[in-house]
Amino acid sequence: MIIKIEKYQGTGNDFVILNNYNKDFNHNPKLAIRLCNRHFGIGADGLIVIENSENADFKMIFYNPDGNQSFCGNGSRCAVKFAFENKIIKHKNTKFISTDGLHNGFVDGETVEIDINEPIFYSTPDLQKPNIEITNIDFLNTGSPHLIIFLKKEIDLKKLNVNEIGAFYRNNKIFEVNGGVNVNFVYPIETSKIYIRTYERGVENETLSCGTGVTAAAISYHKYFMNNNKNNNIRVITQGGNLNVKFDYTDNNYSNIKLCGPANFVFSAQIDI
Repeated sequence: MIIKIEKYQGTGNDFVILNNYNKDFNHNPKLAIRLCNRHFGIGADGLIVIENSENADFKMIFYNPDGNQSFCGNGSRCAVKFAFENKIIKHKNTKFISTDGLHNGFVDGETVEIDINEPIFYSTPDLQKPNIEITNIDFLNTGSPHLIIFLKKEIDLKKLNVNEIGAFYRNNKIFEVNGGVNVNFVYPIETSKIYIRTYERGVENETLSCGTGVTAAAISYHKYFMNNNKNNNIRVITQGGNLNVKFDYTDNNYSNIKLCGPANFVFSAQIDI
């Protein structure tokens, strides 16, 4: 069966998107593995399938390159942009369903903003540390589980072998109950501005950006380094571009969380599935 695919990217996180609003075809993990393969397929950090929903404007089904489903922050922003540009939604404001429930989205030109569910904080695991200087470690879920590791020196983050050290943490048995963990290495550049590099589970590699990781890092940074400062806009510098995380902070609770940044069309093609 020949279908149209479109590719979008959000700060370097790239996704293959399929429009299945009318349920014209079946999809499964094998299709995701095939299409996301960068050597034998199209190549992407994930596959997104857009379908109809009775409770929202559309449903977003996200597959990691290994075929597992999860929530994806940058993927959700790209899905909203795709739905707007393909007239699945007719207004800049939208509601969509993902694996972790209902989300709001907003399109403003190149910029797309989505809301993120309130974080779940876990006890920080006692981990053996590789030979890097660490100031803080945090473990939380912002739609996907994230280990946040704050490095003491910016130069260490820039030179870090993210694939090697990221895999070291990602495959730790402590995280098996979570299906593994995404690993984020962070350095605070200045007040309300952080630099991040991410090793993503499912991709099993460093990615140029990770929306839920950016969100988790921004919240963790605020918790550890801003001394309960009510500043609610953290700028996050990723390998693929800049994102902003906004939130309300009251009595140690984070709510009304927004992930904001660019999402862009890359190309379209046809493929036999």
